[in-house]
Amino acid sequence: MSKKTDIEQWLALNRAPGVGARRFLELLEQCGGIGGVFESGREQLARAGLSDETIRFLRAPDAALLEADLEWLQEPAHSIITFADRAYPKRLRQLKDAPPLLFVKGDATLLDDPQIAVVGARRPTPAGRDLARCFARDLARSGLLVTSGLARGIDAAAHQGALDAGQPTVAVIATGPDLIYPAENKSLAQKIAERGALVSEFPCATPPLAPHFPRRNRIISGLALGTLVIEAGERSGSLITARLAGEQGREVFAVPGSPRNPSARGCHRLIRQGATLVEDARDVLAELQPQIRDSLKRAQATDATDATDTQADAPPTDAEKSVLDEEHRALLEHVGFEQTTVDALVERSGLPVQQVSAMLLMLELEGYVASAGGFYQRIK
Repeated sequence: MSKKTDIEQWLALNRAPGVGARRFLELLEQCGGIGGVFESGREQLARAGLSDETIRFLRAPDAALLEADLEWLQEPAHSIITFADRAYPKRLRQLKDAPPLLFVKGDATLLDDPQIAVVGARRPTPAGRDLARCFARDLARSGLLVTSGLARGIDAAAHQGALDAGQPTVAVIATGPDLIYPAENKSLAQKIAERGALVSEFPCATPPLAPHFPRRNRIISGLALGTLVIEAGERSGSLITARLAGEQGREVFAVPGSPRNPSARGCHRLIRQGATLVEDARDVLAELQPQIRDSLKRAQATDATDATDTQADAPPTDAEKSVLDEEHRALLEHVGFEQTTVDALVERSGLPVQQVSAMLLMLELEGYVASAGGFYQRIK
């Protein structure tokens, strides 16, 4: 076969049909490195378990496909980290099915920082989305790098929360590094790449196929010290990430919710199975404290410069509370942090439905409640 550069060999084997992460790493060990794989003869590769189709591809890789990956690599702030590189993330290297190479857009040095994965429902309640942003913001300010999957819902809220704190965040994607899914998160992805990093194990032009998401999830949990789940249904993909985290020996955290909220059932199951119940960022930090002591010290050293931000998060003053009159405050007490119908509020308050609807509109405009699908939730 024609002589190829080291990176071309990595890219070719990464695209070879029938070669997953485990087989890739096994070949490296059996052949003494990436060069040994391409120097091996057909019989040796066949004994290593490769099919005729795979061997033919390795002997004559598709030049156009390799060129697409190489062209992507030439762009500013683009890099490829292979399993043989010293820069390969240490926690990820511990996995038996570690990705053989990573396409990184942004700051690749962040991948070894202490990380917390934050995942959850694709269609969260307004309160769940707000909670994810608050958790991520507080965890980021405390020195942890927030990692998630750029999906709709909790993932996107977590990334945004870290950015709101003025901190970087890492998004692991289930497509090639040149594609963003879902398309609605393109603007968010750009901000993440500028402040943090976008990461993928898939070559360029790889579409968002269903089997890719569980593979993406093992990287999210594998990079992190622990995985925090905020709202997850009984069949949520976030539960896969949590399971993988447990199998990888990492911490699993779950936020409880209302028994009436279907999006809380996955979290409740995790808690029954032994996940740590957490109510705010301090609970997470307390569990991880032995592993992140140095990061916490660095974050505390910068607290003085963040005084303005922390003041913005202070509880409302008496003057601010007085914006609501007594009647609106009374109705607000009947709005739970779980989803609540207008009919339920009419029954609880004893007020006419027209008056309740008008008051809810005012509470929503003032930022006290959020509405979705005919339900209302208290958010502060």
